[in-house]
Amino acid sequence: MSVRIQVILGEEEAVRFRSQAKKETKSLSAWLRDAGKKVLEDNRQQDTLKDIASLETFFRECKDREKGSEPDWETHKSRILEGHQPGNQA
Repeated sequence: MSVRIQVILGEEEAVRFRSQAKKETKSLSAWLRDAGKKVLEDNRQQDTLKDIASLETFFRECKDREKGSEPDWETHKSRILEGHQPGNQA
């Protein structure tokens, strides 16, 4: 069963929300619904990181998800410095 909810927005907010929904090729209703679900999911994830075990699980999942390895600090520094050299448009 669907429930209709009225949301009061300022004019500027409404324009910005509609514009973003259009960019994502969604109706305003679908965009607001997805935004609300994302906030709930983000809050749920934050609530789960309240003990050592859940934090370790979170980092393990992040590590498993990522591909490759993080360069060491010296490599990072050299790449940053290279990017600041005159003529580099990286």
